[in-house]
Amino acid sequence: MNRDQQQESRERGRLSGSISTTLNARRLLCPLPVIRTQDKVKTLQSGDILTVECTDPGVMQDIPAWCRINGHKVLDTRADNGEYVIVLEVV
Repeated sequence: MNRDQQQESRERGRLSGSISTTLNARRLLCPLPVIRTQDKVKTLQSGDILTVECTDPGVMQDIPAWCRINGHKVLDTRADNGEYVIVLEVV
């Protein structure tokens, strides 16, 4: 999903009552980014969008695996210059 599609998704989410939020998990090492993601998701509702920003490259496998196990939807993953971002939809 490109940035325009993400923005459109966020706008649709706001219109339907869902929210878009960002979790800063930078400088945290495994398993803390996954734990913080899990804790944040517990505060959100179905349809909400969570963007997780990390510096641990392991999140590129760990958070999508956690999403599959827990039924959440990964919308986007990207890596750029030591920053790793995962965008997920709470289901």
